Amino acid sequence: MRDTLLDTLRTCAREIGEVVRPGERAGYSGRRESQYHLDLAADEVAVRVLTGAGLRVVSEESGVTGDGDYTVVVDPIDGSTNCDRGVPFYATSLAVVGAGELVAGLVLNQATGTVYEAERGQGATRDGAPIAPSAVDTLGRAIVAFSGLPGRHLGWAQYRALGAAALEICLVADGSLDLFSVARHSTLHPWDYLAGLLVAREAGAVVDEWDARELVTTEPVDRRLLVAATAALRDECRALGAP
Repeated sequence: MRDTLLDTLRTCAREIGEVVRPGERAGYSGRRESQYHLDLAADEVAVRVLTGAGLRVVSEESGVTGDGDYTVVVDPIDGSTNCDRGVPFYATSLAVVGAGELVAGLVLNQATGTVYEAERGQGATRDGAPIAPSAVDTLGRAIVAFSGLPGRHLGWAQYRALGAAALEICLVADGSLDLFSVARHSTLHPWDYLAGLLVAREAGAVVDEWDARELVTTEPVDRRLLVAATAALRDECRALGAP
């Protein structure tokens, strides 16, 4: 069944890539705040493919559709502003939840074709090859990325703001980044992070929530994620407090 689930996620992500036109600057849809026309095009594909496979869908763009034993929490295009403006860092994020547990996840960088996949208990891959986080254990040596604008400097070596949380979490999972976190006044939703969360955990990264709230949920709730390459790096960051 899990192989079938991943096959469906792959099909969904590929078909989304066929309808999204990066850099067109078509702008906002006008239906709700910060929703682009490209989001609607991608969402139509996601809902069609996933419900057609008998899955329940929770989408950032259209809410709940369909029914089934498994729910796919989907951000059709994470990093919509990047995509609309032609910045090559945006992704489709698909996470399968069954019986309250993450079962499978896929994050496809639609700009490059790089795909991250994970199954619960089976490890994580990038383009089919196993991945692991870096061994960095101090902020002074860490390359970090944030969702939102940090209000203070915690002593990291370098800082990035890339604009697509799902991919940034995966970059911690494969060792490209050492830490990803929301900044003090920022939050994420499950469609932003669930697929990346499974990839990171299966790769061996440490995933936390600043307020100790449950991260695996299909509800449209706010969460404040902290993903670190090592437990020591996570602990140092937590001791200093949210940036």
